[in-house]
Amino acid sequence: MLKGDGAEGTAAGQAIVRRVPAAEIEGAVVDQLRALLRQPEVVVGTWRAARAEAPDLTEAETREALERLDPVWEELFPAEQARLVRLLVERVEVGPEAADIRLRVAGLTSLVRDLGGVCGDNGTEDAGVEPRRREAA
Repeated sequence: MLKGDGAEGTAAGQAIVRRVPAAEIEGAVVDQLRALLRQPEVVVGTWRAARAEAPDLTEAETREALERLDPVWEELFPAEQARLVRLLVERVEVGPEAADIRLRVAGLTSLVRDLGGVCGDNGTEDAGVEPRRREAA
């Protein structure tokens, strides 16, 4: 739940949110985005949209492609994480009780295309996303 400086006073008597720290919104959006990518209805919707470009794509392949992102998320450079959020999130509306996140279907389709079929066995090689390189000590 997002906590911001709210104020009563709309015509309907509902609270409005005046300020919410950007870092809190960003964290909530990323957490929700990662959870949404695992939801069956998002997987099916993405699969249906992606079939326009890849008619032979199966629902299982779509699910596997979306599942590949979560394990590598923390290994991505912040700029790559931001690029993926911009690719996948159309709009975020912050209200007094919660934030509403609207996903881009085209972004989901693009992500499946990038992650599906081009990843190595561990799901991280050439996945259309660049993992953070760690220097040896």
